[in-house]
Amino acid sequence: MPEASAVPDAHAVPDDPSGEPADAASSVQRTGALGPTGRPPRQIPEPAPLSCHGPARVIALCNQKGGVGKTTSTINLGAALASYGRRVLLVDLDPQGALSAGLGVPSHELERTIYNLMLERDTAITDVLTPTRIEGLDLIPANIDLSAAEVQLINEVGREQTLARALRPVLHAYDYVLIDCQPSLGLLTVNALACSQGVIMPVAAEFFSLRGVALLVDTIEKVQERINPELAVDGVLVTMFDGRTVHARDVVAMLVQRFGDEVFDTVISRTVKFPETTVAGEPITSYAPTSSAAEAYRTLAREVIAR
Repeated sequence: MPEASAVPDAHAVPDDPSGEPADAASSVQRTGALGPTGRPPRQIPEPAPLSCHGPARVIALCNQKGGVGKTTSTINLGAALASYGRRVLLVDLDPQGALSAGLGVPSHELERTIYNLMLERDTAITDVLTPTRIEGLDLIPANIDLSAAEVQLINEVGREQTLARALRPVLHAYDYVLIDCQPSLGLLTVNALACSQGVIMPVAAEFFSLRGVALLVDTIEKVQERINPELAVDGVLVTMFDGRTVHARDVVAMLVQRFGDEVFDTVISRTVKFPETTVAGEPITSYAPTSSAAEAYRTLAREVIAR
């Protein structure tokens, strides 16, 4: 989950009291230096190829605050996982359709999207599955039609499980399903949390982003208690990091103090490349594959797989 941060291609996992690495001891190479999270970084080798695929681990990328790099992270983490031979399905659950646009899919021109899949019984998931230009990466697109879904779902029986029922037929065919949630904690986001095993919380390295984290954690805990006891926080992803500023470093320190090892060791830095990829309609891993930002998402993908 970089330009200014000088984050090495590594991850930090603290040692246990015996002096041995907490996990993956045989595959860790320690550098001795501290990363942006204040922990000594380690290197995780490339994951082994898979002989078969599925069932998928469903992960919701969620934050009720907009502009924290949630959609960018969904696209690029998905592409990075696909580059390691994982089959990945991206689900656009935001009426703005930014995820679809970021992959070059003109969702406003589509007759069927995630809205039809969730609310129309005669729409099958194969009717809305859209391949992308990245091998192993598929998309379920969204457009403005989805904005009406929350009102229509209110009277549905088992409304929190609507997305789970829609995705169930294809989970066996993918290794990861990444859901890009809208910047709110409404019924659509609850649907995403209800069908997920994990949550990744992208948080921009600025104090305003911290203010809503407690509310998000509270929502996750309520979903765990009432709907989905299997839900867990997979990690907190620091985005828009500028290691030259004390402000950004303080925010990371506060997140580590609050969430500990749940904060990913990978930190995503600010870069002008991300707006360019949006215009190009492709992930940074293919648009600028040798850039530090692309390497950061490949590092994040290794960390997600290792967890």
